Amino acid sequence: MTTEPAETAEPSELPELAAPAETAGLSELPEPSEPSEPSESAEPSEPAEPAAARRPRTARLLVAALLLGPLVGGGVGYAIQAGRPRTPLPALRVGAPQYVATVVDGKGAVDAGPKPLNIDGDLRKLLISKPADADDMTDGLGADSGWASVGDVALTYTDADVRFREMLFTGFRRDAIASWKKNDTVYRVELVQYDATHVAEAVNAVSSNVPADSHPLDGTVDGTYDAPSTPSTYSETHEQYYYGKASARRGDVIMRVSIYSPNQVNADELKDIAERQWERLV
Repeated sequence: MTTEPAETAEPSELPELAAPAETAGLSELPEPSEPSEPSESAEPSEPAEPAAARRPRTARLLVAALLLGPLVGGGVGYAIQAGRPRTPLPALRVGAPQYVATVVDGKGAVDAGPKPLNIDGDLRKLLISKPADADDMTDGLGADSGWASVGDVALTYTDADVRFREMLFTGFRRDAIASWKKNDTVYRVELVQYDATHVAEAVNAVSSNVPADSHPLDGTVDGTYDAPSTPSTYSETHEQYYYGKASARRGDVIMRVSIYSPNQVNADELKDIAERQWERLV
C-alpha cells in the first residue's frame, strides 16, 4: 500500500514590506516655497567708513617746543655774549694796601657821628603832671616813688614768672610812672626804657598786638591809640572794665598811656593825654 505524499500547501503571498521611514517622511514634507524677492526697503545699508584718527598735533608741538626752546635760547645767548667786547681780567698781583699816615682824632670822630637821643637821667621829669581836679594814686604801680621795677611790672600779669623772665631777656631797664584817679577812672602814663642794645625789642613792644581798628597818633612814626567798646574783665575780682591804650616810641624809650574806667574810654581824651606826653618826650 502506497502512500501519496501530502500536498504541500502553497506558500501564501508575502506581505509587502513597509516603505522606509525616511521615504515615508519625505513624501509627507511640504514642498518648499520659492523665496520671495526682497523688497527695496529691506536692502542692507552700506557700512560707514571709520573716521580717520586725529593726529596729536598739539602734543607734538609741545614736545618740539620743549626740545627746541633751550637749544634756540642757548644759541641766541651765546651769540649775544660772543658779540660783546672782552672784559680784561684784573692783574694777579695787586699792590699792598695803603693806610693813612695821620692819627684819627677819637673825639672828632665821635663829634662827627650821629648824636644819640638825649633820653637819659631821671625820666620822671619828662612825665606830664596830673590834672588839678584829679587825685593822686596811693597804691598801685609806682605810686610810692614814681618808679616800677621789673618785678613790680611782672606782678601786674597773671603769669608773673613768665613775664619776669621775658622782660629780663628783652632788655627791660626801668619804668617811670605817673598815675592819678578822677572819679572812678584810673589814668597811668609810663616811660619804659630798654637797654641800648635792645632797641629791636622796644620796636616790637610798640608794633606787636596792635588792634586792627586802632588809630595813628599824630606826630609819631609808629604810635597808635585805641579805645574799644568791648569791656574786659579783671582776673581777680571778675569785674568788668573798659580799657584805653596809646603807645609810641622814641629811640629805646616807649611812651604808654593807659586808662581804666567803668564806662567806655573817651578816645579824644586818650589822644589828648598821649599827644601832650609825646611833646615832652621829643
